[in-house]
Amino acid sequence: MSTGASGSEKLEHRLERKLTLLNVWSMAFGCVIGFGAFMMPGTVFLKRAGTVGTLIAMEIGAIVMLVISYSYSYMIQKFPVAGGEFVYATRAFGKKHGFLCAWFLGLSYLCLVPVNANAIAVLFRVLFNNFFQFKFLYTIAGDNIYLGEIILALVAMIIFALINMLNIKVSGILQTVLVILLISGVVILVAAVVLNPESSASNFQPLFYPDKNYNGKQFTFFLQVLSVSAIAPWAFVGFETVPKFSEESNFSMSKVKVLMDTCIIFGGFVYVSMNLFAASYFPENYANWAEYIDDLENLHGIISIPVLFAAYKVMGIPGLIAAGISALCAMLTGIVGFYAATSRLLYSMSENQMLPEWFGRLNKYNVPMNATLFCLLVSLGIPFAGRVVLGWAVDMSSIGATISFGYTALATRKYAALENKKDIMIFAALGFLLSILFAIILLIPIPFIPGISLSFESYTCLVFWILLGIIFYRNAYK
Repeated sequence: MSTGASGSEKLEHRLERKLTLLNVWSMAFGCVIGFGAFMMPGTVFLKRAGTVGTLIAMEIGAIVMLVISYSYSYMIQKFPVAGGEFVYATRAFGKKHGFLCAWFLGLSYLCLVPVNANAIAVLFRVLFNNFFQFKFLYTIAGDNIYLGEIILALVAMIIFALINMLNIKVSGILQTVLVILLISGVVILVAAVVLNPESSASNFQPLFYPDKNYNGKQFTFFLQVLSVSAIAPWAFVGFETVPKFSEESNFSMSKVKVLMDTCIIFGGFVYVSMNLFAASYFPENYANWAEYIDDLENLHGIISIPVLFAAYKVMGIPGLIAAGISALCAMLTGIVGFYAATSRLLYSMSENQMLPEWFGRLNKYNVPMNATLFCLLVSLGIPFAGRVVLGWAVDMSSIGATISFGYTALATRKYAALENKKDIMIFAALGFLLSILFAIILLIPIPFIPGISLSFESYTCLVFWILLGIIFYRNAYK
């Protein structure tokens, strides 16, 4: 309900409980599986840790997230409100901590809306033979920026922002349909490899990335696994969107633990299966997937995205269609899910007088339209930066998620101690320590783990966001 509204308005305008268990699961899962599951096997996962290395790393990441989900399930049942981590931090530690948590969590979510929209342009470059590459504008970090691709990303963001301004049930049903298509495509691709008599486990060789001197530094098998495990805060961002929809869910909050855990486990399965799938088929002129991955920068078209090439190799055009639809749905679910989650976070901050009342106003569908509009306006400029911004945004979203994980675990530890729930206290303490570890790995360059800490550009963006937050907080709450 909007802050400052009259009593009658408060009774009339409020978030409505119209989301089913499947709708909320789809919202969360759609956020977990975005462009990375289909694009990053060739650009990150195989390059860092190979087939088995990534498998081990994603299992570790999933286990870590399952530990952290204990804190979320506890706090959701205690505070079933749309603000999620923001509310937990505020109630446990006060306004300043609540604002800090929300400021970085908002950054994490906001980054991933335009990131998935930009990824659509990358996917369409391959699927539609550069059809949208018209009207060249400029080059950033070696990436050519075209007006056609900018328009494509902007149209996607505008359309789904408008959809998110409709009744929440519409967004929930759309997300569920997109997730079903996403999962169906993954199942088809995995089944095609398993049932293909020409498939061989030898294609997964080498099990780790063979170049021990990755980026000029010694990179052992253990460090390869660690380098992908460190991506876990980003790879599994989305399962924690569940509390953002707690005020609009029509089921018991006692079910959220199973909901989040299945989302994490199945999300890990998709990441691993697509990584193995990408390595299972490679062009005949390469001896193995490693040689193929090393040469990706010199390739163009379908062959430049290993998941799409493998789909075409094993099933032909039908396989390419299945992979393309699945990848596109993954990107669209990211846009829908993070729009919805971010707008609910901003709405809750407004309800708690930490943002202007404007952010908390609901439209005739009882949806925070102004908050959604704000998300759209902030996102519109990102496509003009091209693909180079994708890496920066991934770094930023990882930091935001890590901070929110830490605050949720710490708040859980405090409330569980008051109730003497020792099992919850243990999981919360472990979750907090893991969040600290992730933050250290991301923020502090570690010489023997190359390639996982924030880039200079990401640090610059982070500093800017911190300064902006300080200015905003001081002006709003002086």
